[in-house]
Amino acid sequence: MENEKIKQILLDIRESKLDFTVIQTGKDSKRVNGLYKPDTHEILLHNKNFKTDNQLVYTAVHEYTHHLITEETIAVSGNCAPLNVKVHNQAFWAKFNELIAIAEKKGYYVIGIENSPELEKLTEEIRKNYLETNGKLMQEFGRLLAKAHELCEQANIRYEDYVDRVLCLPRNTARDIVKLGIVPVNPALGYDNMKLVAGIRKAEDRSAAEQQLMGGTSPVTVREMMKNKAVSSQTEDQKAKLEREKKRIEKTITQLQQRLEYVEDALGNM
Repeated sequence: MENEKIKQILLDIRESKLDFTVIQTGKDSKRVNGLYKPDTHEILLHNKNFKTDNQLVYTAVHEYTHHLITEETIAVSGNCAPLNVKVHNQAFWAKFNELIAIAEKKGYYVIGIENSPELEKLTEEIRKNYLETNGKLMQEFGRLLAKAHELCEQANIRYEDYVDRVLCLPRNTARDIVKLGIVPVNPALGYDNMKLVAGIRKAEDRSAAEQQLMGGTSPVTVREMMKNKAVSSQTEDQKAKLEREKKRIEKTITQLQQRLEYVEDALGNM
């Protein structure tokens, strides 16, 4: 695949106003499949690492994600290239997963599990016999821990000490597991995703997150979505709070203005 063709694919996945260059190095590398240079806006792809164009596109989208984050950061901070542009944090993976999903919808990339019947069969086994089975076990574990808490209270035993030195469980782990026994979550999600969903306060948000995960959205993307929604909600709450304060101040000003007029009239009649 030509460099210009790769660039056009990337631009079709997500437009960028910051120009960039795609370069296939003609090399292989045991360390990385590609890299992005934020100072020159170059996407380098070690194309000898790839057996197919599909693998090449996956890495190209990865490096392009760095470019888009660089573009966003420069728009905020000015002309200087951002620091730590290569950090693979939650925001990075959320954006990358969004882009690779678009690439898949547009036919530029396929994960290709259907090309391996053995892998398809193994995937179903993992989901059914391990993820879901483990999820059900952890739900029951949560209910048993809640019962143990009740029995500790009845016997005047500190539950924290029981968790620490009898079960030898980290307290945060015990807390998360108990929540799974209380909050209804689909065990097919698997333990870690169940923890993610159970930690969401509102039932409608939990349901939305569960549907996203069951539909194939990555956990990191769901976390980022919940984070952004929380920030948006806080912003809306802050706006509503300021609007209420504005009304109170305006009411106070009106009352003080009326009082001032009364005092002025009284002074004028003396």
